[in-house]
Amino acid sequence: MRIITELARWAIPFLLFFVPLYAYFRKVPVYESFVEGAEDGFKTAVKIIPFLIGMLVSIRIFVDSGALELAIDLLKPFFLRMGWNPEILGIIPLAIMRPLSGSGSLGVATQLIHQYGADSFIGRLASTLQGSTDTTFFVLAVYFGAVGIKKHRYALKVGLLADVTGLIASVWVVSKIFG
Repeated sequence: MRIITELARWAIPFLLFFVPLYAYFRKVPVYESFVEGAEDGFKTAVKIIPFLIGMLVSIRIFVDSGALELAIDLLKPFFLRMGWNPEILGIIPLAIMRPLSGSGSLGVATQLIHQYGADSFIGRLASTLQGSTDTTFFVLAVYFGAVGIKKHRYALKVGLLADVTGLIASVWVVSKIFG
């Protein structure tokens, strides 16, 4: 076990040393390649800034306008009709925020875990939901915007369907294992 721990500890430093050394012996201009890649990365970062700002402003408007609370109120009957534990209603803000923003949903999940406890049903459900859904709107706005994809209607539908499936699967799994 100690050998595995030591190998894991040195794996990244080894790769960071080995890859440039290997490239040098293969006559690859290591520093020039690095600078060229960094330049391309900077261009990409500058290209996605407008999409990122638009997404962040939209999320802020969504939350501050009261639309988040309205969506929560609209989803409560659905959650209760599904026959789910009424305690699950506490997860609705996270289920709504997750497709919009990773950092926003992490904040909501952290708040839920502090409020209910990490080992509570809601804490476990929040953690499972964080890991089984994605930031659909963020991905569409930033990544699709970076490469210039304009028509993404099917990606939106499939992404949101995957988020709903992740929510249902999270509730089912956490109910079966920890319920």
